Parts: sequence; C-alpha cells; structure tokens
Amino acid sequence: MKLALVLGATGGLGSAVARRLAAGGWTVRALHRHPESLGTAEPFEWVRGDAMVPADVARAAEGVPVIVHAVKPRLYRDWHDGVLPMIDNTIAAARGARIVVPGNVYNYGPDAGAEIGEEAPQHPETGKGRLRVEMERRIADAVAAGKAKALILRAGDFFGPGAGSSWFSEAMVTPGRRPRVIRNPGRPGVGHQWAYLPDLAETMVQLIEHDPLPDFARFHMDGHWDADGTQMAAAIVRVLGRPAVKVAPLPWWAVALAAPFKPDFRELLELKYLWQRPVRLRNDRLLATLGREPHTPLDEAVRATLESILPRPVAASSR
Repeated sequence: MKLALVLGATGGLGSAVARRLAAGGWTVRALHRHPESLGTAEPFEWVRGDAMVPADVARAAEGVPVIVHAVKPRLYRDWHDGVLPMIDNTIAAARGARIVVPGNVYNYGPDAGAEIGEEAPQHPETGKGRLRVEMERRIADAVAAGKAKALILRAGDFFGPGAGSSWFSEAMVTPGRRPRVIRNPGRPGVGHQWAYLPDLAETMVQLIEHDPLPDFARFHMDGHWDADGTQMAAAIVRVLGRPAVKVAPLPWWAVALAAPFKPDFRELLELKYLWQRPVRLRNDRLLATLGREPHTPLDEAVRATLESILPRPVAASSR
C-alpha cells in the first residue's frame, strides 16, 4: 500500500521527500499544526496535529505502512527538549510501520575513523551526538520488540533549495543578498561531506521502495565529498560568476567571543570538530543495494541552492 505519513513535510528534507513520494504515485499524509494557514498546492492529505503530542501522531499514523520522521526542533538549542519526545511519539504510533529517519555524522567520535561504515562504533563526544545515538537506540529497541521496522539514511551537511538553517546558507552565504565574500568554515586541506537535499530525498524514496530491506536497515550516502575543503567554496564562486567574490576563513574566534551571549553560537562551536578533521560516510552498502547513488553535479546543485536564497537570479554568465 503506497501510503506514507510525513512528519516535517514543510521542512527542507520533509517537503522534498513528500513531493518525491507523491510524484511516484504515493498518497502522502502530512501532519501540521495549522494546515489551513499553509496556502499550499501540494497534493498532500493534510492532518492537523503536533509531532510533540502523542495522540496527534497516533491518529495521523493510522493504517500507514511508512512514517517519514523528518521533523526536528527548529533551533539546535531546543534539541534536548524535543528530539527524544518526538521519536518516542513516532515509535508509539508505528504499530509495525517502517520508520524512516534521516541521520548524520553526529553519532560518531574519533574512534570511528575518517571513513565510516554503518557498523562503526558510536561514541560521540557532543551532546547532539549522544541524542542521535539514544534516538537510534530507541528505534532499534522497537524493531527488536516487533513494534516497528526502520530505515536510517545518514548523510553529510545538508544544502539545497528549502534546506533552511545550514552551514551553506548561514555560514558560507548570507540569504537575501549577493555575497561579497564566501566564508569557509573548514581548515585548509581537511575534507568535508555535503548532501544535496533532492539527491537525499531521491535516495530515501528508492530505499523505501526497495524490496526486501532488513527490518532495521541502515545506509550511508557519499553525497558531495569536498576532498580538501575548498571545492564547495570554489563552486559557489564559479556559479556566482562576475563580479568575482573572494573566499575567506570563517572567523571562529568571533563565534567563540559571542558564544556566551548567543546560545546558537555555542551550539555551532560544538560542531567545529567536523571542520577540523575529515569525517566521511562510506556508501558501499548503498551501492550494493541500489547499484548507484543519485548524484546531481556540484555546480548544478550549488546553482539551484543559490537561486533559492538570493534576491535575483544567478548571473547568466555562470550558466
């Protein structure tokens, strides 16, 4: 039965997955606190409710074989109060359905190595990493108890149209105006992994439709691997065209100075390690399952991202 509930259908990844499912012939049920205010033409079955309210999630999940859990607190500082209650509500509502969760690299500490497979040890050194591990542990327990199935797809830093809060749109490029300088958070020579949202959504849906999958299925995407930490910034410069913009380091010292007064800056500092050492997810299992990973060329992905956040179209000379 091609019926899926998408939690977070107005968010970056949630909306991309919901649209891809609908395009593939799925009936998409979407939970939202105020659906009448959306004014959207998306072909979804909107259900009023809140992902933090167990009864709302349970009602929306009735008869659904797939639940895409793409919902999270809007701000990093709210993760501690929201992440685990949300996943508990989804697990309780599953009743045998497959829970589909987008994952990331937060689960892993230095002992996982620079190239990480799905079975690597999960000993994170950050609070957000420990939350992710606990979240996945609860999902695994539900699968072991026969209460749900699960699909976890881990990927690098998100970017793309609708990605919202991301390193691309908040650290490297400021939405709303053409940048005069591209701020690169990374240390020169240190690789960094990115995930383009449409590719992530396509991969997720292909896995949802793949038969058979293990009851507890985990996959990693390769996405866009910036081998020396300069390729993403260089692609932004190329796509912007003339007049050329320069690339400069992100002033981490300024972030540290502001952190005592700005909670969001403290949360960013916790993730600084991802820009100081290479952390790459290996996609061997994904390739063995699907045969190939959906992959949009970098410049094309960057162009679509920039056109979604800048006030006027990218220069024609860059096309």
